[in-house]
Amino acid sequence: MPGGRRGLVAPQNTFLENIIRRSNSQPDSSFLLANAQIVDFPIVYCNESFCKISGYNRAEVMQKSCRYVCGFMYGELTDKETVGRLEYTLENQQQDQFEILLYKKNNVQCGCALSQFGKAQTQETPLWLLLQVAPIRNERDLVVLFLLTFRDITALKQPIDSEDTKGVLGLSKFAKLARSVTRSRQFSAHLPTLKDPTKQSNLAHMMSLSADIMPQYRQEAPKTPPHILLHYCAFKAIWDWVILCLTFYTAIMVPYNVAFKNKTSEDVSLLVVDSIVDVIFFIDIVLNFHTTFVGPGGEVVSDPKVIRMNYLKSWFIIDLLSCLPYDVFNAFDRDEDGIGSLFSALKVVRLLRLGRVVRKLDRYLEYGAAMLILLLCFYMLVAHWLACIWYSIGRSDADNGIQYSWLWKLANVTQSPYSYIWSNDTGPELVNGPSRKSMYVTALYFTMTCMTSVGFGNVAAETDNEKVFTICMMIIAALLYGTILRSCDDHHTTNDIGHRQVPRHAQQCARVHEAARGAQGAK
Repeated sequence: MPGGRRGLVAPQNTFLENIIRRSNSQPDSSFLLANAQIVDFPIVYCNESFCKISGYNRAEVMQKSCRYVCGFMYGELTDKETVGRLEYTLENQQQDQFEILLYKKNNVQCGCALSQFGKAQTQETPLWLLLQVAPIRNERDLVVLFLLTFRDITALKQPIDSEDTKGVLGLSKFAKLARSVTRSRQFSAHLPTLKDPTKQSNLAHMMSLSADIMPQYRQEAPKTPPHILLHYCAFKAIWDWVILCLTFYTAIMVPYNVAFKNKTSEDVSLLVVDSIVDVIFFIDIVLNFHTTFVGPGGEVVSDPKVIRMNYLKSWFIIDLLSCLPYDVFNAFDRDEDGIGSLFSALKVVRLLRLGRVVRKLDRYLEYGAAMLILLLCFYMLVAHWLACIWYSIGRSDADNGIQYSWLWKLANVTQSPYSYIWSNDTGPELVNGPSRKSMYVTALYFTMTCMTSVGFGNVAAETDNEKVFTICMMIIAALLYGTILRSCDDHHTTNDIGHRQVPRHAQQCARVHEAARGAQGAK
């Protein structure tokens, strides 16, 4: 369905997006997420900033225990009392913040630091971090995650002299002083000056998150700017249905008007309808510049600049070409052999609107019945296109004086013969003949009989052009049949597997109940 939410449940869980957005807005900030429902609180996510500040890559950090709060970064100068307080905070699911000394891993690859096996040695650099621990609750008020936020405050502390800094990689006192001054200046650009030692660190105050503003792990609608539409909101769902119906209208009427040379400019009502359809499709282009989409990671992208660039790089050109008012252009030039005929042929470009249906096909794939109905509609649409082409071939042969084509035979059977009008300017012109309704119904009847069987012979291909087209049509029909039968088989197989699993689940439930009754009897 156009309003479907395949791959995206709405309202969705936007907790991680909010945390990442908040972390990106704060300089030198990094965070970890740990599972509070599993023993030892394994780490389930870390951002890139934490990998840079710790020296560990994401694969080394993931699934490590968080009970001792990054125990893999402890060193000889790490305060054990602070570690105990951190462990107590996690065990009691409390919120608190600490200043802790941890060690960053440095992979040394210089020649003097290579081991006897030729591998790079790992050295550690101490750094001061301001750490905040915050429990994350779900909609049932249960703590499901721990959010650990880190901030590097080494520049605000006294330089640390360790054995690692005294070796080959150690810096001179002047270099360490220069580095400390530089980092302090960069840090002070974002933080207030710490003048009162009796007060708690202003940095800690800035990082603190109260329970009111702490994001919760729950389903909620993404927050978007006022002029941005969610791609699954009620208005957009209804709008998508309207666009879908108008797309099928275009796919039916455009080939018919081109094949039968039906001039929209001569029919005021049809011109008005087509103009309204063009305006609606143009409005849809404008809305696409203000509609969210699902990013590669499954997140909802609501940034206006990203939305516009994504649409410009994907479907904008195709949508623009499909909504140009070709009928209005054709109304100013009635010459069938001039520019007017070119604009009439360009009406076929409107079939590019079918790309809008292709964009929504994945929403149908999870519904077997809907997919079958969609394939049936597409089958009828292909039959309609082939009927229009079949008529165009017959008309072309008749205009060229071939009187044994299917159109001449239809004219003789219906007693509506063709006749020629001779003109000095344009040459002979074919007039009269069967009605447009009779010709279209006969063409559609022929294409359907050839696509569903081998035909009945009452309408047959006689000319070379008709025979070549019939061969191509049978090949297309065979491919369509194979696709539809494959979809039916997959749908039936899926349902059969589902029905087989029901008795198995029933048997398992019965065994569980029997075991429970046996346990009660034993007691």
